[in-house]
Amino acid sequence: MDCRTLFTEMATRFDGAAAGDWSTVLQFHLSGDRGGDFTFRVADGACSMNEGTAADATCTISASDETWLGVVEGTVDPMGAFMTGKLKVKGNVGDALKLQDRAIFRRD
Repeated sequence: MDCRTLFTEMATRFDGAAAGDWSTVLQFHLSGDRGGDFTFRVADGACSMNEGTAADATCTISASDETWLGVVEGTVDPMGAFMTGKLKVKGNVGDALKLQDRAIFRRD
């Protein structure tokens, strides 16, 4: 899986009711062949994903494609990756932590 596919799936699995009044613009900078720059917007119970950067990002997450995909797949501990500098977060860290809320992104 590449990061583009991952973010597209996240957008389709988003549950606006579970997200409540969460409003954010998350910027992802993921290096590597399967990475790229992605913007994930959440507002008014909806979300969208676009490739590219956003000047109004409230939180920026940087990592290699391997690290980020490992975090999502559960093979990389996000806190361990953060503590060792493999995963970097700038801005509203609470928005990054909210990504871990399994209710917001439905699993089939």
